[in-house]
Amino acid sequence: MLYTTLALENDVEPKLLLVRFIPACLTVAALFASASGVAQPAPIRETKGVDISHVESLDLTPWAHDVKGRQLRIRKLEFQPGAVVGLHSHDDRPDASYLVQGELTEYREGGYVKRRPGDTVHTSGKNVTHWVVNEANVPAVLIVVDVFKP
Repeated sequence: MLYTTLALENDVEPKLLLVRFIPACLTVAALFASASGVAQPAPIRETKGVDISHVESLDLTPWAHDVKGRQLRIRKLEFQPGAVVGLHSHDDRPDASYLVQGELTEYREGGYVKRRPGDTVHTSGKNVTHWVVNEANVPAVLIVVDVFKP
């Protein structure tokens, strides 16, 4: 045994070395445990200093019968000038999008809407078919959250 070899070289009884070694290990472990406990503050239970923008919501009832296997996904889309997300429908997946930077134009049947940073570009549900274009000269960044089936 390792402790026996060490003990014999140092003329210390093996049991005595083991008795000294175990408490030393426990002390070091306790120091590490208490140090990690000190570093984390107690949970803050009150929200303050946070501005919450206008809330957009989408009723998920049309998809309630088809929830099994769906996943919640968040993506960042970067549109270079002239970029297009082509014509598509959201009959199979509801989504909500938030424009972080740049400008985008969302086209739907009957017209279009110019979106600016901070706008919720769209909340798309059943019977929504549209396409989105960056008609500006600078990139645009869009955050998209959707519920989809992989």
